[in-house]
Amino acid sequence: MLVFILSAMISASVLYSFYTGDTGGVSAAALTGCGSAVSLCIDLAGAMALWGGLMAVAEKCGITNALNKLLQKPLGMLFKALPDPAAKKSISLNITANLLGLGNAATPLGIAAMKELCKQPESALKRRHIATFILLNTASIQLIPMTVSAMRLEHGAPDPWDCTLPTILTSACTLIFGLVLVRMIFAVRKGDAR
Repeated sequence: MLVFILSAMISASVLYSFYTGDTGGVSAAALTGCGSAVSLCIDLAGAMALWGGLMAVAEKCGITNALNKLLQKPLGMLFKALPDPAAKKSISLNITANLLGLGNAATPLGIAAMKELCKQPESALKRRHIATFILLNTASIQLIPMTVSAMRLEHGAPDPWDCTLPTILTSACTLIFGLVLVRMIFAVRKGDAR
């Protein structure tokens, strides 16, 4: 779908440039945009390397395991009927990576967690667990909003980290609202095991 939207936007802009006779503007915008994209990728790669290295140090020091153990209780309440400890661990590791602002590291962990959840027997409870996990992964409360801060720094923000508190509050509100909705939706359905 995204390919279709992007192709339509590019085609529309090229056709419009031919219609108005300003093909030079489209060419200049394309070349400038490509250069900006490469520059942004390099800047983000540096930030990712920094935080990825810090995450590796935190893992060696046991900080991620401690955070993982800390999350076991709250996650246990959300996924209390989930019998598979491997699924619980994958979910916990995914949320730990998201908390530390490492969205790229969280992606493979999220895929592993979803595979574990899909192995569970088919039931309303399985669907609720999957919906809850997707919500937790999407809301992704970040204690360190690394990607947003790196992009703000790239674009000249005087204090790129001043978005931290609003990011945490917005994510927390979204998560709470989403959890209430998931519970309400599955409570309405017949056969929902609580």
